[in-house]
Amino acid sequence: MASITGWAHTPFGKLTDKTVEALIGDIANETIEKAGLSVDEIDAVCLGTFNAGLVRQDFTGSLVSSAVPELRHVPATRYENACATGSAAIHGALDRIAAGKARHVLVIGVEKMTALPTADVGNVLLKASYVEEEADIDAGFAGIFGRITSAYFQKFGDQSDALAHIAAKNHANGTLNPLAHMQKDFGFEFCNQISDKNPYVAGPLRRTDCSLISDGAAALIISHDKAAEAMEHAVSFRAAEQVNDYLALSKKDPTEFLGARMSWNKALESAGLTLDDLSFAEVHDCFTIAELIEYEIMGLAKRGQGGDIARSGETAIGGRLPVNPSGGLKAKGHPVGATGVSMHVMATKQLMGEIAGAKVKDAKLAAIFNMGGTAAANYTSILERLR
Repeated sequence: MASITGWAHTPFGKLTDKTVEALIGDIANETIEKAGLSVDEIDAVCLGTFNAGLVRQDFTGSLVSSAVPELRHVPATRYENACATGSAAIHGALDRIAAGKARHVLVIGVEKMTALPTADVGNVLLKASYVEEEADIDAGFAGIFGRITSAYFQKFGDQSDALAHIAAKNHANGTLNPLAHMQKDFGFEFCNQISDKNPYVAGPLRRTDCSLISDGAAALIISHDKAAEAMEHAVSFRAAEQVNDYLALSKKDPTEFLGARMSWNKALESAGLTLDDLSFAEVHDCFTIAELIEYEIMGLAKRGQGGDIARSGETAIGGRLPVNPSGGLKAKGHPVGATGVSMHVMATKQLMGEIAGAKVKDAKLAAIFNMGGTAAANYTSILERLR
């Protein structure tokens, strides 16, 4: 397959003084340097950004050469797949390498979200829903996941305390990640109580159940395995799988995440692994209910029993399978186009022993699950450190 040989990550947060172009420039040069490459060794750039009106400038792939003039004549292509945009860019790089058209590909995920008022951001993100049926749901994507949460509670009982355990875990992990947007440990009691600082946002979802609106960028160098043999670091893709599902909530059971389950199982099968072989996982906790359902699609819990896993501590550091040691989207932040790349960077840093949140002891195999929409575009990767 291919290996990650360079990586970099900006802080996530409200980066008022940074444009999308500036974020691209900052992250591109740092990543190339980390890989020990010169700019003229980059064969292609795959850039992921959602935008959809978050900023005025579109045609983002063309900004790469403006930010890094040495890349002026290198093919650069923009990818978009909702909140899985970053993973789509990674798959674009893997495909180019598999086709024999590149040895080293620079992958960038970037998003600038905070320039718009929060309500406007919500309206933009709703473009990643099935607009014909869902665009008028109050509270944007929080409203959509509020409906999913309500449907889950109707089927399996109120799991608000389990969601609070997930939020508290991820915020505690985020305090150890210097790149995270939110580096504050709120604790279970705060996350589990309704208050002026933690009100309901949509349905049963509270503010602490929702990921943050953030700016930021992350990047990787993905190299052909033969080229990676001579490089200083190499984290190999044991698997990289994509499975899609219906976009419209009305056409599926929105509490099942069937496409996500299929993506996860295909990745384990193609890697020749079982759940218990994994050291940790970075998963898509855009809302805490998503992480809870993902426990079920991963095989940690049977259908309807994800809350028991959240309460048990099995996904905490030192548990059976630590989940989101980086703090996840919940604490790290969720600049949409950057998220999928960020998850791979965080997993790589953890495997390489670099600071990336709570430390997983003897980490050898990492799983990453990133989704777009309501489990409509589902990507699962499994990474292994080679050296």
